[in-house]
Amino acid sequence: MKLEDIDITIEKTERRKTVSIFIERNGSVRVLAPISATDEKIENAVKAKEYQIFAKLARWKELNQGKVSREYVNGQSFLYFGRNYRLAIEENQDMPLKISGGFFRLDKKHLNKADKVFKDFYRVKAEQKIKERLKLIEGKFQQKPTTIKVLDLQNRWASWTPKNGLNFHWKCAMAPVPVLDYIITHEMVHLKHPNHSTEFWNELDKKMPNFREYEVWLKQNGVKMDL
Repeated sequence: MKLEDIDITIEKTERRKTVSIFIERNGSVRVLAPISATDEKIENAVKAKEYQIFAKLARWKELNQGKVSREYVNGQSFLYFGRNYRLAIEENQDMPLKISGGFFRLDKKHLNKADKVFKDFYRVKAEQKIKERLKLIEGKFQQKPTTIKVLDLQNRWASWTPKNGLNFHWKCAMAPVPVLDYIITHEMVHLKHPNHSTEFWNELDKKMPNFREYEVWLKQNGVKMDL
């Protein structure tokens, strides 16, 4: 489906009761609709929200002006749980990548695959931290996740699975811990309320009354959380 020059991806799911429109972090437009929704109904819903879609896309372009293009060179900064660490290229290091003395230290012989080395590092550290923070958070909830996985989720910070597993993006290792706590809490609420219904937002507000400040932080700074 297209709206003027904008390609729109449509995804139908049994869990949806209404048509919702989302602007993804990469600027794409995604429509989630019930399986029963006709093409005409979806098209009418999109046209009815045409102004909001273009307004959100304009805001997305504004926020993405702060996108950081990182290179694997001495002095380049990389985020790690909300702090910036400069990169130092080292000779004959005992591991491919580590944080030491206030620096990310990358062994020179791994420079040609630095992107993978960083992602692997973030994935391991994110899983460790998420499990650590989850122990402090899950006491507020009756439902517990069946699995915790850290993956490349493309345009999502985290996701819930129908079997009550929770998946998190490796980029979560770049977020400040309070923001990470919000991402975890958001997904924990999904164990009870799979959709972003009124009940979901009310429950999230009970569990984390200041959650909106972290939502705003992610919208403003999420574009910087990348390699």
